[in-house]
Amino acid sequence: MAVVTDPQPPARTGPTASPDGGRRRVVAMVIWGVAFLAGWFAIGLPTDPAYAFVWIWAATIAWNSSRPWRSHLRFARDWIPVVLLLAGYNLSRGFADNGATPHAMELIVADRFLFGWGTGGEVPTIWLQQHLYRPDVHWWDVLASWVYFSHFVVTLAAAAVLWLRDRGRWAAYMRRWGFLCAAGLVTYFLYPAAPPWWAAQNGLLTEVARISTRGWKAFGMHGAGNLLNAGQIASNPVAAMPSLHTAFALFVVLFFLGATRRRWWPLLLAYPLAMTFTLVYSGEHYMIDVLVGWAYVGMTFLVVGLAERWWVARRVRPAATAPPDPAALAGWAGDGPEVARDTPAEPSAVPADR
Repeated sequence: MAVVTDPQPPARTGPTASPDGGRRRVVAMVIWGVAFLAGWFAIGLPTDPAYAFVWIWAATIAWNSSRPWRSHLRFARDWIPVVLLLAGYNLSRGFADNGATPHAMELIVADRFLFGWGTGGEVPTIWLQQHLYRPDVHWWDVLASWVYFSHFVVTLAAAAVLWLRDRGRWAAYMRRWGFLCAAGLVTYFLYPAAPPWWAAQNGLLTEVARISTRGWKAFGMHGAGNLLNAGQIASNPVAAMPSLHTAFALFVVLFFLGATRRRWWPLLLAYPLAMTFTLVYSGEHYMIDVLVGWAYVGMTFLVVGLAERWWVARRVRPAATAPPDPAALAGWAGDGPEVARDTPAEPSAVPADR
């Protein structure tokens, strides 16, 4: 079986670490951390794919600052297409509704049907805000804002770690992530759907507050979410089905779950559950959006996994079914049937003179 891989994985390039490599790494990461905080206060959190890519790339350079620049340039070579695809994905979502009225009422009916038995007939968003939303910011609002922000960096950061450690797994990760984004984007065009806050603004629900970034007020960082808030204003309000926020969270967890000790599974699985609570509580998604997003994750692993196995089988089949070379068989005829059967002949290995 032949597998095409990068003959020199990024994680293994460069000279042997110097004796002071640990100190150099610490200093570089401290500088990166200070610069990140300065950018946070001055510009906002990195929620744009290109902006997040710059910070992640800078972090990989700081972490492996002793490596040659050609190693760091490989990161840009591999990641710029990914960033361009993400930027195109974000822009294309804005055209998903095509000016049509989005679907909303059926989502409300679905949430009431599935969860109304526990919420008094209300959609979960309204029930949660009735019980938890207050004019003052509480600790759960702060937690929700951090969880919401993590959507913009966790998937990319996990991919960066994979790129540094195992480029083969990074490629498998990217194939699945790309398929998941594409499936979500196609659905946005075929079935534009509005979130709870939009339904409330248009009289389909009672009042719903959009509160996913209000937790920053607890830190006095009213400008910390500038990019995030701007992204919410400019984003497509009808890209709610499926919820790729929860889909990304579950995708990252499931990708690493098999390589993680089982005692850590509850902690990992708590992340997509926390993302679900955040999105439903903050008025960004219905529960039906979340469930469909989870279904898309399962579909992604199934389809991409089957496609990978088909591709490997397709590459191996010609070599396995190719007719034997008569010249090669003639050259090995004197070795007897056992050798001819157990030792595959390669033309380059056939002795010219017996």
